Amino acid sequence: MVYRIERVLALAVSVALAPLMIAIAAIIVALSRQSPLIRHRRVGWRGEDLWMLKFRTMWRAGAPEGPLRAIEDLPDLPPEPKRGSTKRVSSRFAAFCRRYSLDEVPQLLHVVRGEMSFVGPRPITRRELDEHYGDCATEVLSLRPGLTGLWQATGRNRLSYDQRRRLDLMLVRRASPGLFLKILVRTIPRVVRGYGAC
Repeated sequence: MVYRIERVLALAVSVALAPLMIAIAAIIVALSRQSPLIRHRRVGWRGEDLWMLKFRTMWRAGAPEGPLRAIEDLPDLPPEPKRGSTKRVSSRFAAFCRRYSLDEVPQLLHVVRGEMSFVGPRPITRRELDEHYGDCATEVLSLRPGLTGLWQATGRNRLSYDQRRRLDLMLVRRASPGLFLKILVRTIPRVVRGYGAC
């Protein structure tokens, strides 16, 4: 029942944010001359593959242009670091989107499809799961991955993998509507301020 409510709410939010998403996509295409959406392979609920949608925020200046596709698939790579400007962030707009998590807005569609939840462990790659979660991996994957989680509400990208693992396990073991609501309320101002994103 809770997941059905989430899916309806995510659909409503997606419709409300559609003009914003269209504008972001158009700007990215104009700046990068590449597809506005990318899909990263992650490990989803119960270990199933999840091709997680994001707006493209990294590209190399002067890279050869290929055919413009609506979505580009990327292999099982670690998450792109959000620590300041990098050689591959080629515009202030892209850096702005990353700082304020606008690049992750398309993930609302995963909630609509029932692949993700608003709150849960953030999806990670298979390699990260094997290297940093070990025997705890199955437990972490027992909840649907979330748009936000305990470590996003605590420190975002300032945290180490060990801290993230412990917070993900705490979230799974103490999961409750009350805790999820607290995480959502705590995440919003941190995202608005761009706290912990660089």
